[in-house]
Amino acid sequence: MPRVTGDADPYGTAAHRWAANCSMLFTEVPLLARPAAARAAGFDAVEFWWPFAHSVPADAAVEAFVSAVTDAGVALVGLNLPAGDMAAGDRGLISVPGREAELADGLAVAASIGARLRVHGCNALYGNRIDGVDPAEQDELAVANLTRIAETLAVIGARAWLEPLSGVPTYPLRTATDALDVADRVAAAGAPEPLLLADLFHLTANGDDVAGVLDAFGDRIGHVQVADHPGRHQPGTGAIPFAEHLDSLRRHGYDGWIAAEYAPEGDTATSLAWLPRESG
Repeated sequence: MPRVTGDADPYGTAAHRWAANCSMLFTEVPLLARPAAARAAGFDAVEFWWPFAHSVPADAAVEAFVSAVTDAGVALVGLNLPAGDMAAGDRGLISVPGREAELADGLAVAASIGARLRVHGCNALYGNRIDGVDPAEQDELAVANLTRIAETLAVIGARAWLEPLSGVPTYPLRTATDALDVADRVAAAGAPEPLLLADLFHLTANGDDVAGVLDAFGDRIGHVQVADHPGRHQPGTGAIPFAEHLDSLRRHGYDGWIAAEYAPEGDTATSLAWLPRESG
């Protein structure tokens, strides 16, 4: 995506590589049409939440998804692992007892897709705390599952990502330190260390010191997502200092993708005005 620089690029976007989150952007068209819509808007890469209705989709659904990405000519740089029924409040399966087989089967599908499309990483949402279940038991299960996930993804050249989330009080990973403490436990178990998915909206919403996170943990960030706060709309609609945060990422050597993952205020095309582009 060619971009202009200087005064016309107030956030310094030209220094970074940008991907479109096609689970939140381009919702004006069906899901399988969104990679092509992202390409038409100038993006070279996309990411998705789990793009299927079930943790283990039919083969035809997998083939249709892979074809949609490849036919659009974009890279799939990020993919969420199955996260349960998010509309009903689920936020992942990693720490949820009784769903280990579902997670393992979904991981196999994700790894197959990832191998074919050369995905860079998979977001392993941790899962909510469950009434009546000892948090220590959930955390032990999470480390065992993440060890398997990290090892499986390493075979295809991808990494596991851990993301702090806001808005769900029962979700235990709220700060970067929360996520990286889990990553440390997985690494201590001998698996490739999961990396931090730094969603600047969620970190800000939870009151984390985002500038401090970028300074202290820049070398442990595997992926970045942006939306403004409050509102979770496009940059420029809230108060997050994107120019400072993006500059800090650059200074600390982050050269991975940054995904636009927000609810557009207006249609998607209009919402992309914050990301300057040249026509040539």
